[in-house]
Amino acid sequence: MDWNYSYYQFVRFSGMVGFSVLSYQQYKKNNVWFVVWLASVILINPIFKIALGRILWNIIDVAWAVLLIYSLLREKNYKKF
Repeated sequence: MDWNYSYYQFVRFSGMVGFSVLSYQQYKKNNVWFVVWLASVILINPIFKIALGRILWNIIDVAWAVLLIYSLLREKNYKKF
């Protein structure tokens, strides 16, 4: 399915904003997660695009999904204690 190019620009921009917020939240707490989210900001930014190919981007998308779910579950468990 071919989407309009502006859709992909919107996804990149919103992803960059989301990863920037996560990176900012982790700035003082945990250096490892800060670096992971900051690398994600750099990788997904819409201004200086990094061409990796469709297969590699699919792998990165799955890795981001796993990391985001893990981060969310870790944060929920951390708040319980």
